[in-house]
Amino acid sequence: MTPGRGATSAVSLRQKELQQVCKDSLNSSAKTQLQDIIMAEFFKGLLGDKLQGKNGAIDTHSISGEGKTVGIYFSAHWCPPCRGFTPKLVEFYKKLHSDKKLEIVFVSSDKSDKECEEYYKEMPWLVLPYADRERKDSISKKYKVSGIPTLVLLDGKDGKVITKDARAMLLDDLPGENFPWRPKGIKDILKDVKLVNNKKEEKSFDDLAGKVIGFYFSAHWCPPCKGFTPKLAETYNKIVNKESLLKSFL
Repeated sequence: MTPGRGATSAVSLRQKELQQVCKDSLNSSAKTQLQDIIMAEFFKGLLGDKLQGKNGAIDTHSISGEGKTVGIYFSAHWCPPCRGFTPKLVEFYKKLHSDKKLEIVFVSSDKSDKECEEYYKEMPWLVLPYADRERKDSISKKYKVSGIPTLVLLDGKDGKVITKDARAMLLDDLPGENFPWRPKGIKDILKDVKLVNNKKEEKSFDDLAGKVIGFYFSAHWCPPCKGFTPKLAETYNKIVNKESLLKSFL
């Protein structure tokens, strides 16, 4: 395995140049092509120019694109939970990889190149070259990885984080029915929930359309809560009376 080129940066100069071009008046086809190039640059900046696969090195840009999900798998053979999770991830990967919906990159926390090589034999996906420890540390820092195994899912279209807790998501959804487990919006979470105001009147989430909504987490046994609630209520009433805005605090 050969090392990549230095640590990753948030946004490369090349990305910035291409993003500026996207702002120009180009047709949608050209913009789509440029967006693909920008994402290729993002993943190259994150993971290096080349990744190691079972049949040799591949260009990193090939893992990005519309409809693709990229998993960054932080793991090590010396870690018992990792050894327990990896077979489940392998099985899951094989189901989705055939449709090119999922690609995974193994970022090793093994103690040596040899240990990494041995562990990688159990995996069907790609691996970040072990020698590039600087990049490994940079990726771990970027996604705030504090323990292993950790599986981070990125959108192959824009590089945005879908979830940093994909391991738990996968274990709760082995068939992958809800893959890639995008976080639900507030509307999706509350659409079927009945809300009650202080007059015991039921309200639906649709009743709050166009309003500012605040979520107030509190408890009567909590002294700071009891001190803050009257101030919040006073401010709430002033705003409602002045601007006739409905704010729902749960």
